[in-house]
Amino acid sequence: METSQKSDDVLLEWLQLSRSENIGPRTFHRLLQRYKTPHNALRALPELASRGGLKRSLKIASLLDVEKELHTTRNFGADIITMEDPLYPPLLRHIDSAPPVLTVKGKRDLLQAPLFAIVGARNASAMGKKMAYQLAQSLGQQKWVIASGLARGIDRAAHQGSLPQGTVAVLAGGIDQIYPAENKELYEHIGETGVLLAESAFGVQPQSTLFPRRNRIISGISRCVLVVEAALKSGSLLTANYALEQGRDVFAIPGHPLDPRAQGCNKLIKNGAVLVEKIEDIQRELVSFAPINIKEDCCISHEPIQPSSLESTRSRIKENLNYAPISIDELIRECQLSTSDVWSVLLEMEIAGCLDRLPGGKVALKQEWKS
Repeated sequence: METSQKSDDVLLEWLQLSRSENIGPRTFHRLLQRYKTPHNALRALPELASRGGLKRSLKIASLLDVEKELHTTRNFGADIITMEDPLYPPLLRHIDSAPPVLTVKGKRDLLQAPLFAIVGARNASAMGKKMAYQLAQSLGQQKWVIASGLARGIDRAAHQGSLPQGTVAVLAGGIDQIYPAENKELYEHIGETGVLLAESAFGVQPQSTLFPRRNRIISGISRCVLVVEAALKSGSLLTANYALEQGRDVFAIPGHPLDPRAQGCNKLIKNGAVLVEKIEDIQRELVSFAPINIKEDCCISHEPIQPSSLESTRSRIKENLNYAPISIDELIRECQLSTSDVWSVLLEMEIAGCLDRLPGGKVALKQEWKS
């Protein structure tokens, strides 16, 4: 009982830090690298935000709120795990934006199995849905667990095809949010025989900004990603792009050039994705898999830094930042400062809410920020 209480105390500290204002996954990881524990990071937050330029108090999640979230989640039949949990998805742990905490419901051990993501258009064709169902079924029979986003169309077909062997549904909202509502029965089935997975807190409703965040988790937990149908500007293509950034193998099914739902897949194939017409095309590639190259982020100094020693550094960095993105490497060269000092000031500015982290290792001042 004492061990369980201590474990919950640590979990609540992880929740507090991750649910606090301006603490996204990357910021969370940098804080953990510097301060070792969420407890220490929570104590440092007010001063960091002040040094970063925030003129008011940072909103830190209260212990009461996260205790309520944990209690509500467990009453729902789900649980919350951190990156330190042995059942946290192993490949997801190594992406640079790995969620510090995840809410899970169902057979958690499936997250340790080899995962294969199948994604595609919501307004999928009948043939596209049939293809997704059959490929998911075949891969499931070969001991792959299928991951997808529980959307209409291709996602739904992929989950249905893999239900007997196990499937993982990654949700955009909280673990209790069924979206779309027509997938209620499938959602309930997956919660019993597969795994429901959510980054958002219990009760958070799906909204447009949460779907791209969900997509990087779908690819992040998976060894491979197959795109069945996708328009050029679609969430499925975004998932494939995340997969490429994360070092995953990408497969795509070609389609007719005049069908907008095929244009994304055809583009992926032109750019090197494996063309898939039948299950044997996937099997042939699986035989010659190379290991994923896991990158560890080591940009943050673990040494304590005195506030006064960074005053001139802060001024120089803020002079060189603008609303136009700049790479952090270029910022370091331009300011002629040490890497650790620059990362320290950027961390303060992120917590203060005045800095945007952008793809490709770039940063920019937030448009709405006023010093």
